[in-house]
Amino acid sequence: MLEAKGLKVAYGERQVIRGVDLSVDGGEVVGLIGPNGCGKTTLLRAITASLPISAGEVLFDGVAAAGMSTRDLARLVAVVPQSPRLPAGYSARDVVLMGRTAHLGFFEQEGTRDYRRVEEALAVVGVETLADRDVDEMSGGERQNVVIARALAQDAPVLLLDEPTANLDIGHQMKVASLMQRLARENQIAVLAAIHDLTLAALYCDRLILMRDGLVLAAGRPAEVLSREKVRLAYGVEVLVTRLEGLEAPIVLPVGAEGQAKSVW
Repeated sequence: MLEAKGLKVAYGERQVIRGVDLSVDGGEVVGLIGPNGCGKTTLLRAITASLPISAGEVLFDGVAAAGMSTRDLARLVAVVPQSPRLPAGYSARDVVLMGRTAHLGFFEQEGTRDYRRVEEALAVVGVETLADRDVDEMSGGERQNVVIARALAQDAPVLLLDEPTANLDIGHQMKVASLMQRLARENQIAVLAAIHDLTLAALYCDRLILMRDGLVLAAGRPAEVLSREKVRLAYGVEVLVTRLEGLEAPIVLPVGAEGQAKSVW
């Protein structure tokens, strides 16, 4: 569904993304992990053509994104940004309706299908009761769900999320992560999400891509990527990597300066 080959992105003379390969299939959730400044957000922006790439290519179902119009690209990929700015005075329904813009012609007004898709997106995300509420009056978790509903209403086969659980409490983090997984499964959407919380990423992602300094350090299933050695190499810290009985996903915990805890992996 989504594929990047040899992707490179530069800010002036500085190479930020230095040759990244990745792929995400429909129905799959892939997590982008790595320390601050490793290139996760830059990579997502390059995939959406918000930043120019200096080498490599991005493909959707085997078709190169280079040369696509903004509207065509918006029909293929929806984005949930890290800190979404929502227009003041708009209701949740108004914000979600913005996701239908890519499907409208010039000067074309929204029709029955567009309004139906908005109501369906609100219901799928579970914020239909907030439809008429001003987004300025919502909590961070509620606003995040509205932005996800807007992306869902866009009817794009690829969904990119940049730190969708940032600044949310643990309850909202789990709800957003679970929703992300459910949308991939039920709608066969290819989901690529940058996530800071390693344990959360392990629990809800099918595969992880661990980045460091603009390169892919490791890629694979969470249990393959989240080893003590790889996390140390990427983040420069010691962690405990363990797991709970009956749970395949690894649990990653920081280790104090005394370093007495021992990893089982």
